[in-house]
This record gives sequence, structure tokens and C-alpha cells, in this order.
Amino acid sequence: MHATEFSKIWHKILKDYKLHMDSNLAPTLTDAQLTVLELLQERNAMKPSDLAPHLATSPAAVTMLLDRMEKHGLIVRERDAADRRIVWVSITETGKIETERGLQIRSDFFAEVLDPISSHNQQLLIYLMGKLAVAQAPEGSAS
Repeated sequence: MHATEFSKIWHKILKDYKLHMDSNLAPTLTDAQLTVLELLQERNAMKPSDLAPHLATSPAAVTMLLDRMEKHGLIVRERDAADRRIVWVSITETGKIETERGLQIRSDFFAEVLDPISSHNQQLLIYLMGKLAVAQAPEGSAS
């Protein structure tokens, strides 16, 4: 069955990816933190509640993650001037530098994984993965 074969291959790639990212991002960054930094770099500032869906975790876990990131100088949290109940999270210069480092580490992993595959087959794989991503997008999302 194709689903079983796909599952085994997908699981191996994810495991290899996680090991690569954990070992190369350490000790200053984690993969979840890199995700947050990428989002903040794209959007400038976000509320912590807006980050939770991108991390597939609880609001409490997001708060703990942001605490660690703030402690390491990757982000800053500031209260909204008009509504003090709102907290805005934004990326620091250190966070921007770490984002670039993390993105390079990720890129290096996928370059190594894709290297044995011909350019044509890489394009085909990207096309097929795109089809999977669209098929799995939740209703109402902009994917």
C-alpha cells in the first residue's frame, strides 16, 4: 500500500530533519523558535495568540517559548499603546541574525537530501508536495 510506504519515508525524513536542526541550531535556537522568528520577520509584530496555530501547541507553551526567546535576546514583547491588554512580539537584530543562520541550516539539510535527485525530479517532487499541502489545507485557509 502506498500510504504505508509514504508514511515510513516521511517519518524518516522528519526524524533526520529534526536531528539535523536540533544539533545545528543548538545552543541558541530551536526549530520552533526559528518558526516564530520567520513569522515575525515577515510580519514585523504579532500577538502571542496569533503564533499558536503556526506552532501547533498551546498558548501556555507559546508563552514559555517566548520567555526563552526574550531571555536570549531574539524577540521583544511590548504592550500596545492604545490597549494595554494586547502584547506585541517583535524580532530583534539578534533574532534576525539567528533567523538567517537557521534558514541556512535548513536549506543545507534539504540541499543534501535533494542532491541525489535530478533537477527534473526535484521539480516534480516540489509539484507533488505542493499538491499534498493544498489537499491538507484546513478549510478557509489561504493556501
